[in-house]
Amino acid sequence: MPKPQKPDESTHFGYQSVASEDKADLVREVFDSVASRYDVMNDLMSAGLHRLWKRFTVEQAALKPGNTVLDLAGGTGDLARAFCGKVGQEGHVVLADINAAMLRQGRSRLVDAGVAGNLSIAQVDAEKLPFADGTFDCISMAFGLRNVTDKDAALRSMRRTLKPGGKVMILEFSEPNKAIKPAYDLYSFKVLPMLGKLVASDADSYKYLAESIRMHPDQETLKAMMEEAGFERCRYHNLAAGIVALHIGYRI
Repeated sequence: MPKPQKPDESTHFGYQSVASEDKADLVREVFDSVASRYDVMNDLMSAGLHRLWKRFTVEQAALKPGNTVLDLAGGTGDLARAFCGKVGQEGHVVLADINAAMLRQGRSRLVDAGVAGNLSIAQVDAEKLPFADGTFDCISMAFGLRNVTDKDAALRSMRRTLKPGGKVMILEFSEPNKAIKPAYDLYSFKVLPMLGKLVASDADSYKYLAESIRMHPDQETLKAMMEEAGFERCRYHNLAAGIVALHIGYRI
């Protein structure tokens, strides 16, 4: 797996090398394209397993009534909705994403579900979070870190905005068990783009998503990056034989 990348003039967009300043716009185009079919595709791509991975994340968050939570790259609001139920009306959840199209989908879904009183929605850049130091009890980021240009900056920004004793939770695709890797690669590079073409009319975006997973740091590398950013007691849980991992760290 690649080593953590330092800020530079170029970065990766899937397997392509692009100017660092261009990556955010390219990622935005991907999610603008897939936003309306994002939830359907998630169910198809994972055979519904993404719901179990998110449920595990909510359980590990161990939120209490009155907690304040930031759901980064929260997209269509699956985690935010669950978090709102955990923190109660005395708590607060911020659904945040850099992509306006995804936030529109999330807002629509959450309003339809009757979630409103303890929820805010914010368009933010994970690398430069516009919140005061020590704002949140918990920060989650599900399937979003691999799309960030400067992951180290995003991790530092998350730590800054956590309260002392607060917890960060990063749910992301990772390095699978070697025994399943050939089948996983076949699925990723053949089946996913085909599903993207048939369901979302966009094979290229799902080709990028498969490539972006391969360029993301593996479990131990991401854990080391979190420690370098100042998180303590870092650990991870492998899910689905390592296809996905939940990393957890604390601001002490």
